[in-house]
Amino acid sequence: MTTDQKHAHHDGHGGHGHGCHSHGGHGRDNRSHDSHGHEGPGGGATGQEFWEAFYAERDRIWSGNPNDVLVREVADLAPGRALDLGCGEGADAIWLARRGWRVTATDISALALERAAGHAAEAGVADRVDWQRHDLGASFPAGSYDLVSAHFLHSPNDDLPRETILRTAAAAVAPGGVLLIAGHAGFPPGEPNPHPDVHLPTPEEVLADLDLPEGRWEVLVCGEHERIQTRPGEEAVRRMDNALKVRCLPE
Repeated sequence: MTTDQKHAHHDGHGGHGHGCHSHGGHGRDNRSHDSHGHEGPGGGATGQEFWEAFYAERDRIWSGNPNDVLVREVADLAPGRALDLGCGEGADAIWLARRGWRVTATDISALALERAAGHAAEAGVADRVDWQRHDLGASFPAGSYDLVSAHFLHSPNDDLPRETILRTAAAAVAPGGVLLIAGHAGFPPGEPNPHPDVHLPTPEEVLADLDLPEGRWEVLVCGEHERIQTRPGEEAVRRMDNALKVRCLPE
C-alpha cells in the first residue's frame, strides 16, 4: 500500500467525472510472479510498521515481474488511467506504464515505494507513475480510473477493512472501465498456513461483497486458476489463486 516521501506524490489527478459507484462507502501477499504481497501486520505492530520491517529484511522482496493475472487480463485493454492498489516494489505499475498507461500506484510502505520509484526510473517510465503512500483503510487516491487493480489485499487481522477498500475501488472505476481483483485461494501444498483462522474469500464472495448496482456492471472473469509463485532466492511453488474482473458499463 504506500508514501509521502520524495518519490511519492499526493497530487491526485482528476478523472473522467463520476466513477461507477457501488452501494458501499468509500473509505494488500503476493504478486503472481511479483508476489508483492500484503498479508498484514502481526505481533502488535501497526500496518505501516509491519510492512516497513518486512521490506527492510532484504534489498528486494519480489521478482520484479508483473502478475500473471494482470498481464492476461489487461494486455488487450486500450491504455488510459490506472490505479494499482498495494503496488509493493512496483512491477505491475511499471508494466502498465511501459504499455502506455498513466498509473497511480499506492502502498503503505514508504520503503517499498522508494524502491518502486527507483525501478520505474531504471525502466524509463518515471514520468508515467505517480507513487502515493496510503493506508487504504484510512485514505484513498483521488480521481477515477479506466483500470483499478487490487492484487492480494489480505491481512491476518481485522485491521484491514478489505471489503470497504474494494467497494471504494469499484467507486473509482470510470464508466467503461475495469476493476481487477486477485486473491489467494489457499496456501501452496505442503506449506504450513501461518494464519489458519483467516478466511480467503472466493471470487463469488468478493463479487457479492462489492454489492455492485444492478445493471451497471458486467462480470468478465470470476474463477480460480493455478500459478507458479517465484521469489528471489526461493524455490518456485504452485498455488491456487482467484480473480474477479468486472466492467462498469458506459453511461
